[in-house]
Amino acid sequence: MRCSTGSPRRCGRRNSGGEPEPGVRDESIDEFALIAELFAPLTFGSPAARGLVDDAAFLPADPGYDTVLTVDALVAGVHFLDEDPPELIARKLIRVNLSDLAAKGAEPVAVMLAAAFPRAVTADWLRRFAAGLGQDLAAFGVPLIGGDTVATPGPLTLSLTALGRVPAGTGLERRGARPGDDLWVSGTIGDGALGLRAARGELSTLSAEDIAFLADRYRLPQPRVGLGPRLRGHAGAAMDISDGLVQDLAHLSRVSGVGARVEAARIPLSPPACRALASGETTLADLLCGGDDYEVLFAAPVAAAAEIAALAEDLGLPLTRIGCVLSGTGVDVVDPAGKAISLSRGGWRHFRAGD
Repeated sequence: MRCSTGSPRRCGRRNSGGEPEPGVRDESIDEFALIAELFAPLTFGSPAARGLVDDAAFLPADPGYDTVLTVDALVAGVHFLDEDPPELIARKLIRVNLSDLAAKGAEPVAVMLAAAFPRAVTADWLRRFAAGLGQDLAAFGVPLIGGDTVATPGPLTLSLTALGRVPAGTGLERRGARPGDDLWVSGTIGDGALGLRAARGELSTLSAEDIAFLADRYRLPQPRVGLGPRLRGHAGAAMDISDGLVQDLAHLSRVSGVGARVEAARIPLSPPACRALASGETTLADLLCGGDDYEVLFAAPVAAAAEIAALAEDLGLPLTRIGCVLSGTGVDVVDPAGKAISLSRGGWRHFRAGD
């Protein structure tokens, strides 16, 4: 893991004109001291990390297993609010990546961090960020084994690479859904999108408790790390829901070469989301198409329904059948009478026509 600012020795170095270069504002922070103080303890003694004194990690091969790798980036103002506490930003960074591993049926092994810090970042902010990072790495039993830190004149940008493992040939993919399969989701849907609005102070009719619950769902998603590995042998295809249920189901359906039907009445909603829907604070389309839920969407044969119900009870995690896989293409959302519901939006996209 290394820190780069254009200077080989110090973050926050001054340029030839006497002005601070873009980077960490506190000039007392040396990059090697930064790594040693804040990030080296997060290796938890993993030999792969080499104490973060090298510029690469050495991860031994694991015979009989496939390695699963995923990477997600979070950008200030896009994936979290500028004013969000650094501890929660760090924990969300961990969780969105572990969510990807869970949806592949993988057990997390290690992570690598790349961080581009703007000049406004202080030593106190960094310590709080590292504390949040360490809290979740310890909770999920995952070491930090390397990465990079750089300075940027742009917004705070964080990227985490997560490594996991599955027994060879058993990992879950987006391909593998078959006509006749049931469609399932974990947890509840729509809380992430509502949570962003809650964090922005845009929900006027809900109680303080509901707003706090939803904001927490946005800032601290719950990666289903206990569920993913136990779906191996039951689910034919799976992915996590980050860009909205309808859009992500469309991705899974397209890769599998199938269509899908979702029964709107079966969509599991949290009590705060139900109250927001009843009060007119949100719409069904917002809940089905909003992002940041980080629940697991999966397809499984009808014959697996009893095993999945038992799995839900064992984990204490709701698993809800929301529809089925069809021959053909496309995703339909239907009302209790089987009539298609028109949705005005499809889901979150980073790049749109005309952008």
